[in-house]
Amino acid sequence: MNRIVIVGAGLAGMRAAERFRELGYTEEIVILGAENAMPYHRPALSKQFLTGTLGAPDLEIEPLDELDAVWRLGTPVSRLDTGRRVLDLPGGEELAYDGLVIATGVEARRVNGGPHGHPRVVTMRTIGDAKRLQRALSGNRLPVVILGSGFTGCEIASSLRSMAREVTIIGRSKSLMANLLGPDLGAQLADLHRHHDVDLQLGVTIEDWALDSSRSVGIKLSNGTVIDAAAVVVAVGSVPSVSWLRDAGVEIDDGLVCEPSCHVVGLDDVVAAGDVAQWPNLRFDDRPRRTEHWTNAIEMGRAAAESLLAGRESAVPFMPIPRFWSEQHGLRIQAAGVPALGKERVMLEPRSGDRSVTGYVRGQQMMGIVGFDSSSAVLSYADELFHRRPVDHRDPPARQARHRRVSFLEAVRSH
Repeated sequence: MNRIVIVGAGLAGMRAAERFRELGYTEEIVILGAENAMPYHRPALSKQFLTGTLGAPDLEIEPLDELDAVWRLGTPVSRLDTGRRVLDLPGGEELAYDGLVIATGVEARRVNGGPHGHPRVVTMRTIGDAKRLQRALSGNRLPVVILGSGFTGCEIASSLRSMAREVTIIGRSKSLMANLLGPDLGAQLADLHRHHDVDLQLGVTIEDWALDSSRSVGIKLSNGTVIDAAAVVVAVGSVPSVSWLRDAGVEIDDGLVCEPSCHVVGLDDVVAAGDVAQWPNLRFDDRPRRTEHWTNAIEMGRAAAESLLAGRESAVPFMPIPRFWSEQHGLRIQAAGVPALGKERVMLEPRSGDRSVTGYVRGQQMMGIVGFDSSSAVLSYADELFHRRPVDHRDPPARQARHRRVSFLEAVRSH
C-alpha cells in the first residue's frame, strides 16, 4: 500500500496512524478531518472546559511519536467509491487510497421539533458546542435545562452545579443513566443529584417551546411545568457519522457494520474504528454493536491499523473489555464489560475501602460490572472478564457450552 488514508482526525484516527508507524509502515499517511482542530479530549468538554478549569489549548492531544502524516483539517469527505478506491473531497477533488481507515465518529442526536440553530439551544459534542453554551450562560443567571438523563446530561449537570448554576434534568426515563445502570443504581444516582439540588423532571417530555425572548428559552413540559432557561442543552445521545457512506455500497445499521477484525463487511482494504464502527465483540457474543467510550477509540484505532496491514484473512478479532468512568458530584462511577447485556443484577463483594459493586448477568455469565467509588474491585472483576474464553461464532451453542471455562459468575461465587 503506497497510501493509507484515515477519514476522521479524532483520537481513533490518530492512534491508528501511530500504530501504522510502530508496525513499520513507511509510505504516505493522509488524515482527513471535518473539524478545523487537531484531536482533543472530548470528555473534558462537559467537565474541565465547561467550568473554565481548562482552555482549548489544554485539550489538544499530541501524537505519541512523530507521525510524518499529512493532516488535512477542515476537509469533510462527501463520498466513498470503494470500486475505484477514491474519496470525494471539497472542490471536486478526488483522493485515491490503497488502504482506508474510517474513524468519523458520531454527531449529536437532534430532537424532533426542537429549535436547533437557536443560540440558546445547544448540544455538547465539539469545542464549538461548548463555547456556544458558555456564551449562552455568560451574564445570565437563569436556570439551565438539560434534555436527556444519560451519561452526558448527568455529567453536565454535575459541572454546572459546581458553578452554582440552577439545573433541571428532563428525561423520558424514570431514573438516571437507566440504559447502563438499570433502575436500582439509576435511582441511587437520582438521589445523589437531588441531594446536590439538581431538579429532576423524569418520565416527562417537552410539550412546547417559547422563543420570543433574546435572553431565555421557555419550555413547557408534559406534566405542566414551565421553565424559563438561560440555555437548553440537548443531550439525547448520538448518531454515527455515516451520511457520506450512503452510496458506497457498504452495510450501515447503527453505524458502519464491520467484521470481528474491524474490516468493513466485504472489503479487504477498508477498516473502521471508534464510535462509528459496529462490530461483534466475540468476548461477549456475535452481535455487532457500537461502543462509544474513550478507551475504545484508542484501542480500536490501534487494532484497525494492525488488521489493515495484516490483511483480512490473517487479521485477528478485536475483543476488548469496554470500560469507562464518570465523576458526578464527587462520586466516581466505573464500568467494565457490557452491562446492558445483563438481564439480572447481583451484588458483588467489594474490596477493602470500596463502596458497592454490581454485576450484570446473562444466563450464567457475567456481562459487565458497575462500581460506585470501587476502583479496585472493578479492576479486579474486569480482569476476570478479560480471561474468560471468547465466543466462537462459528461453533454451535452446544459446543460453546461444552468448551467454555468456568463462568465469571461461578468464580465470583466461589470467593
